[in-house]
Amino acid sequence: MLKTLFDIALRHLSGRRRQTLTTVAGVAVSTMVLITTISLTRGLLDSFVEIIVNVAPHITIRGERIDPVPVELPGLAVAGGTAIVEDNIKKQEREEVRNFRQIQDLFASSLYRDEVLAVSPYVESQVMALKGNRNEPVLLKGVDIDREDRISGIGGKLESGDIGIFRNTANAVLVGRTVARDMKLAVNDEVIIIPASGKSRQCKVAGVFFTGVNAVDNSIVGSLKLGQIIEGMPSNKVTGIALKVRDPMNNSRLAGDLQNIIGYRAVTWQEQNASVLSLFTRIGYIVFSLVAFVGVVSGFGVANILVTTVFEKSRDIAIMKSLGFSALQLVAMFILEGFLVGLAGALAGGVLAVGSIDLFASIPVENAQGPITKTGFSMSRNPIYFIYVIGVTVFISTIAAILPSAKAARLEPVKVLRDSSL
Repeated sequence: MLKTLFDIALRHLSGRRRQTLTTVAGVAVSTMVLITTISLTRGLLDSFVEIIVNVAPHITIRGERIDPVPVELPGLAVAGGTAIVEDNIKKQEREEVRNFRQIQDLFASSLYRDEVLAVSPYVESQVMALKGNRNEPVLLKGVDIDREDRISGIGGKLESGDIGIFRNTANAVLVGRTVARDMKLAVNDEVIIIPASGKSRQCKVAGVFFTGVNAVDNSIVGSLKLGQIIEGMPSNKVTGIALKVRDPMNNSRLAGDLQNIIGYRAVTWQEQNASVLSLFTRIGYIVFSLVAFVGVVSGFGVANILVTTVFEKSRDIAIMKSLGFSALQLVAMFILEGFLVGLAGALAGGVLAVGSIDLFASIPVENAQGPITKTGFSMSRNPIYFIYVIGVTVFISTIAAILPSAKAARLEPVKVLRDSSL
């Protein structure tokens, strides 16, 4: 019986070939657009996470002391006692990590050796870079270049210059590509660094780097000693410590442990990029909700062709009921038609989506995709997105067939045959 219903369903669809193909094409196009859109948004997120994990520190130890201070002393005082705050007004101190070498030794100990892969102390300073009549406010980051290379791989991201020249040249700097473009800087150029306070220093460009992270590419990297001199810090103090850990995706527990032991704020890369990740999450919700809306539109197209089929084939349906076909079998037949139309359109859309994803990914255009810069569009080829969109589309198309199939099941054979013979 199932084969008979399947053959009749195919005859109904092939009998209205133009309308069937139009409906299938509409479902295919909507499926292709949805899969491509999801691939683009999720690909951007995956690309962002990949670049951040490879370039940025996984955990950052900031020079912010964790000293809990009671904010409601009267409420904490014992009954009949007196709470007194003495010398509470203090000068706000800049954030800095003291005795950072002792903290480095802690990370090198057996306690954290397996979890912490690389450690890089740094000093950040907001400075003005000057060359001729061009000037640019930039972030100068003073680092131990060998330690920093293990964190960000900056040695392999140089577009020009050499990291060896940086090591062996006094007051040498590595310049991000954005800064180099804006200020027309090249290797061996001289650039003057003017801090907010203190004496300006003339530096030599030893290389130009490109990481793909816009914030990093808009900065200048100098030696740790240069950063300490510009910030007026002694040799035992830094702005913070960057860490690369074994499991960057599950680093919150480690960050919490380090924060409690060291006494300085430990921030994960997820916390530092929380606003960007939250934006990607909201975009993801919007895109996935579009799947349902477009699927409903496709469902209307499927329902339309089946309603027309019921209207035009009402005499055939009446004859089928007279020959013993039950109402349930007729419902199953029209639901099968909706399923076939949705499946054909969704599968065709999936094939088209593969082509559109490859097309977007192959476009050799450098574009700034939010916080990162990348050549070509970041497209995800995760098969889960194909399965999700195709499954939702087929499901909605099948559900859309219930209304016309219910109408066909309610037809009275005697009445339909009598009216059709007039």
